Amino acid sequence: MSDVAREAMEYDVVIVGAGPAGLSAAIRLKQLDADLEVVVLEKGSEVGAHILSGAVLDPCGLDALIPDWKDKGAPINVPVRDDNFYMLGEAGKVRIPNWPMPKLMNNHGNYIVSMGNVCRWMAEQAEALGVEIFPGMACSELVYGENGEVKGVIAGEFGRNPDGSEGPGYEPGMELHGKYVFLGEGVRGHLSKEVIAKYDLSAGKEPQKFGLGLKEIWEIDPAKHREGSVTHTMGWPLGGNAGGGSFIYHLDNNQVYVGFVVHLNYKNPHLFPYMEFQRFKHHPMVAELLKGGKRVAYGARAITEGGYQSMPKMVAPGVALLGCSVGMVNVPRIKGNHNAMLSGKAAAEAAYDAIKAERAGDELSAYETEVREGAIGKDLKKVRNVKPMWSKWGLTASLALGGLDMWTNSLFGGSLFGTLKHGKSDAEATQTVYHHKPIDYPKPDGKLSFDRLTNVAFSFTNHEESQPCHLRLLDPSVPIDENLPKYAEPAQRYCPAGVYEVVEKDGRSEFVINFQNCVHCKTCDIKDPSQNIKWVTPQGGDGPNYPNM
Repeated sequence: MSDVAREAMEYDVVIVGAGPAGLSAAIRLKQLDADLEVVVLEKGSEVGAHILSGAVLDPCGLDALIPDWKDKGAPINVPVRDDNFYMLGEAGKVRIPNWPMPKLMNNHGNYIVSMGNVCRWMAEQAEALGVEIFPGMACSELVYGENGEVKGVIAGEFGRNPDGSEGPGYEPGMELHGKYVFLGEGVRGHLSKEVIAKYDLSAGKEPQKFGLGLKEIWEIDPAKHREGSVTHTMGWPLGGNAGGGSFIYHLDNNQVYVGFVVHLNYKNPHLFPYMEFQRFKHHPMVAELLKGGKRVAYGARAITEGGYQSMPKMVAPGVALLGCSVGMVNVPRIKGNHNAMLSGKAAAEAAYDAIKAERAGDELSAYETEVREGAIGKDLKKVRNVKPMWSKWGLTASLALGGLDMWTNSLFGGSLFGTLKHGKSDAEATQTVYHHKPIDYPKPDGKLSFDRLTNVAFSFTNHEESQPCHLRLLDPSVPIDENLPKYAEPAQRYCPAGVYEVVEKDGRSEFVINFQNCVHCKTCDIKDPSQNIKWVTPQGGDGPNYPNM
């Protein structure tokens, strides 16, 4: 592809991804210098189309960026009014009291939001400042300079045939060059993966860890709706099979966000995260809430969970990683959007100082220092041991020890445990079928629970079918020859969109990739035990079209 002739456009800063991190960076750059040339490239059909988050938003990031966000009409209107934690059994529940929890777990002052709508509003603020935003522009490749620095991206390539050759309507796209390039692709972005590998940015760090978040929006009976209510659960149905839990957030207009997170370090290859979510909705507490309501949207997304000890180096020559490209989620708080915004702001300030000093293409070390030593680092350092404790010692022990650890970190700035390690990657954590029995999942009833393909229709996902498959197999023989006998080919189950199937054809098993269903969650890139699946971006505008996620 490198021999294709393309036009080039020059900017001061090129930003990949119109999420909270990328948009915060764009806004801050223009606040600092209205004459800076800033462009944001977004692969979704519109800003917000690929944004999926819980979300209870800690407004500290927005407070720092746009202090008068309320006056400017930000779609942040539902303050958290009550906070509930439950441990579930199959038929009952036990309330976990709020008082023993560290102050950082308190949701007072936070808001239930659609991050998709927040990002749409942030894009309006950015454009009003003069930022150029181009949705439907997937960034397929990085452009490197003579000294090995990142100097830009290739965006807007369309019209390749399934075999990769140029089709009759082929458009080569453009090179967009910047003094600095910011990658705010979200979890496991393929350009960020390339940068981390090329510059060995994870050297000396713990493996990144991930969860899979699944989410539905429900319209429920107004009599059951409690605007501002936040509920989190742990325990059933996952039990000892996997770490994770649920969230139920009552926003406005009689709508409820119902979500479920499965930590991807689970061992049993028979585990089916999507069906665990569907089974969860049949718990009496949840079933009663949803009875008589209707599901109006569905989506799924991987979540970075490694935290403080898994954050790679964030800068390399000419490039900076923002937000979830680094992994800035506070796992016990289930929050990362505030840190994504703060990271975008910090990167912008470092780039502004560099450009003002007539620098370009070097490492923005001031950004790295601010993230690790400033508000983001302080937020993540306090909770750094919660995830490894859960992984090593299970739910019950981690509740007690994790709570103690967060208290000692909050009160005394230190931990009795030091900094625990994560150990294996999530792919390596998967054990063979010889160690585990299959799990019997109830059939969805079509009222509370739904089959995957029916639900994927509610993600409004679409891909142009004549393009190359964006889910690349490094070795096409691995799924059937290795993963099927060893792991019962877990891609059939860990994918929340039914992309992967094993079918029988002429007496032989065949691995089928239905890439049209892909909701861009990146789980396959993370969890495949052979690390044989590589997710790359499809052409711009394709993928889910989330309305209010």
